[in-house]
This record gives sequence, C-alpha cells and structure tokens, in this order.
Amino acid sequence: MDGREVAASARRKPYLNVVLPLFVISVIAYVDRVNISYAALTMNADLGFSAQVFGAGAGIFFAGYFLFEIPGALLAERYSPRLWLARIMISWGVVSGLMAFMRSAWQFYLLRFLLGAAEASLYPVIYASCIPRWFAAPDRARAIAVLLSSLQVAGVIGAPLAGWLTGVSLLGFRGWQILFLVEAVPAVLFGVIVVFWMADWPRQARWLSAAERDHLTLQYEREVLAKRAVRPYSVLEALRDREVMKLCLTYFLWVTGFWGFNYWMPTVLKDVSGWSNAAIGRVFALAMLVSLLASLYTGHSSSKRNEKRWHAATHMFVAAIGMAGGALTRDPWPFVACMTLAAVGTYAPMSVWWSYPTTFLSGAAAAGAVGLVNSMGNLGGFVGPYLTGWVRESTGSFAAAMLYLALSLLAAGLLILTLRKTLPTLSAPAPATRRPSPGA
Repeated sequence: MDGREVAASARRKPYLNVVLPLFVISVIAYVDRVNISYAALTMNADLGFSAQVFGAGAGIFFAGYFLFEIPGALLAERYSPRLWLARIMISWGVVSGLMAFMRSAWQFYLLRFLLGAAEASLYPVIYASCIPRWFAAPDRARAIAVLLSSLQVAGVIGAPLAGWLTGVSLLGFRGWQILFLVEAVPAVLFGVIVVFWMADWPRQARWLSAAERDHLTLQYEREVLAKRAVRPYSVLEALRDREVMKLCLTYFLWVTGFWGFNYWMPTVLKDVSGWSNAAIGRVFALAMLVSLLASLYTGHSSSKRNEKRWHAATHMFVAAIGMAGGALTRDPWPFVACMTLAAVGTYAPMSVWWSYPTTFLSGAAAAGAVGLVNSMGNLGGFVGPYLTGWVRESTGSFAAAMLYLALSLLAAGLLILTLRKTLPTLSAPAPATRRPSPGA
C-alpha cells in the first residue's frame, strides 16, 4: 500500500471507529438534554410548575455545565478522553433517571444542575481532544458535520418518541416519568460500551494498520509543531486570547437563541396550534430533518471552500428571521415554517463553528479554550429559557421573548463576521530529530 492509499484509508477508518461512537453519544446526550421540553407538556401541570419555574429549571442545567466545563476538558486531555466520556454518560444517565421521581421545584432545580454538572465538558472533549487526534484541520468541518448531524437525528427520533411516551401510563408512572426512565437507560449502557470501542490515540487503535497508525500520529504531531511555530499558546494565554473572547461572546448570543428555541418551541407550538403532543413531536421531527440536510451540506461546503465565517453567519441571520417571523404569526403552519427556518439556522453551522478553535489551538490550550467558549456560551442556555418563561409569565405571550431571541441570533451573526478571515497557515515544519510525545 503506497503513501496515498495509506492516507486515504487512515482518513476513512476513523469515521467508523471514532465519529460513529461519538455520534451515538451525542444522540443519547441530546435526547436526554431536551426531553424536558416534551415532559413539560404534562409534567408542569402535574407538579404545579409555572412557566417561570420551568424556564429556571431548564436553564439551571447550564450552571452546572459552566462550573465543571474547563476542569473536565483539561482532565480528559491530560489522561483519557475515552474514559472521561464513559464517566460522563454513566453519571448523566443515573441523574436523568432520577428526574422521574422529583416532586417539587427545588428537586427539579437540583437534578437539572446535577445533570449539567454530569454532562459538563462532553462536547469540548469531543471537539478539542477526540476529533483533532484523528482528522487533519481541513477535514474537521466535514467530520464534525457528520458527528453533529446527531443533534437533528436525535430530534427526528426523540421528538416523536417523547411525544408518544408523554401519553403513556404504566405501573403507576405518568408519561413524563416513563420518558425520563426509558431515555436514561441507553446512556448508562453505552457508557460501558464506549470504553471498549474507542481508543484515545491512533497509536492505540487496533483497527488501524501499523502504517495507518504512523500516518495519523505524525499528522497530529506535525500540526501541533506548526501551530507552536506560529505561536505557542499556554492554557492561560489561550483563555485570554482576543479571538477566544469573541468566540465566547458570539456563542453566548447564539446559545441564548438556540436553547430558547429548543426548550420552548414544543410548548409555543402547542399554544399556537392546539395540536396533540404526538402531532407536535412529528412536526418537530420534520423540522429537524430539514435542519439535518442543511447541516450536512454546510459542513461539506465549508470544508470544500475552506471558508467558515459566512457559512456560520448566514445561518444566524436565517435563524433570526425564523424566530422573528414566529413571534409575529399565530397561524400554525406559517409558524411551523418559521420554526423550521430557526431550526436550520441554529443547528446547521455547528460543525463549522467547532472546527474553528482547533485551527489555531491544540492540546491543553485547545481543550481549555473550547471548554471556556462552551461554558461561557452555555450561560446563554440559562438566559434564553429563563427569559422566555419570565416573559411568558409576565405578558401572557411568547412574542416579546421570541423577538429578543431573534435579536440575539442576529448579533451573533454579526460578531462571527468580525472573526479573523485568514488563520495561520499550518504547514508542516521540517521533521524533528526527536518526535514529541502526542500527549505533549
């Protein structure tokens, strides 16, 4: 097998043995994270939760995320991303199952906080530690696009399932309780499976040939050396970098709209349409399917054209239009059309976005910076849902909150256009006489 055949094979095999298990993890994580939005269709009435209580509980998830994001990402980078992902899955599965037994607002808040703490650092570990070790910088947007199509696949699967489960009663459990119990089991089981499926480094992968292991190891080492030749970032320098700060603010604005959309759209659609829970699940799944197609195209297009800013910013503008349009209509099908635009705009550029930090950062600096961006951004995951619930409680309408979410998404798109257009060229330096350890 010549060098080009080795490179092609080494580029292809990680999709099955790295991207696929990460895809499954992401599907399970997202289903467990947003099932609360469907549980709310019956849970709020059963437990006497107001819109403000639900919004606070939905958002407090991200407080736990914020506190444990960076430490978790650094621990995974230093020791074992694979084992850290397994720990995340098992702990969040247990907490998610306990949600079925809550009876009061404070229990709701506590479990949501613990769920966020359990899941904290999941995506930074994936973006900063897992993907860069297996994929070269030009290939990452495409790989992450395939991986993050899991978000919409989770919606396509999870929305109809959740809509159906909320109408089921079994052994004295209400539908929303069954929803939490059923959807907790896969996280615990797959947490065990991932330990045996994945590898932390190419050199440990039994499913690669010796030539493929050498190719991927050298590819990663050369990229790390090239980044250090441009500018060697420490973790602290990465956290204080101006570009990283802009990423934090941009993601905060984006996630404010993203989670405001995800946690409240089933309730808003029911308010507008009066449709059944099952029908709402099916319609939401259709919007996720359209968004999935847009995501795959966006990641492919970004990798092909080596362009990131406009691929991300344009979608923010589309999301803002959809959110604002939804605020201004009370007819069900026009609202569904606006909801679909919002789904496309908030989801499709994720792969482009998360391939950006690792174009100029690597190792612990990348892990810390991605953890900071994700944790700061996910504070918007508290602001969006909480503000939406507060406005609904205060005005009796979701319109003003949706307009605020639209403005937040518009601002995110404008900020994306201020990011550096041209990043440092990461050409490989001359081979070193002594190759550095991949863990360096």
